Amino acid sequence: MPAKPPKPKREELEREYVIPLRASQHQPSRRRRAGHALETVRRFVVRHMRGKPEDVWIDPRLNESIWRRGIQRIPSQVRVKAIRFEDGLIEVDLLETD
Repeated sequence: MPAKPPKPKREELEREYVIPLRASQHQPSRRRRAGHALETVRRFVVRHMRGKPEDVWIDPRLNESIWRRGIQRIPSQVRVKAIRFEDGLIEVDLLETD
């Protein structure tokens, strides 16, 4: 049986997403909405960037934008930039809107 060819190295990948958070407004109780929204962001990025949940790093500015109006009134969607580095770490940052 012939040997498998080596897998190509993962290159740095950068993408922009609009992550919907509407389900996080209705699904959890009122006192868990912001935390649920952050977990929604993490699950979305893992699914679309093909990573592991423990390798996702969420920028504090994104965290503050979700928590800006409190735990109960989260935004309906967020625009983010996700970068997957060669070592598998995924950085999620709030996208600047001009």
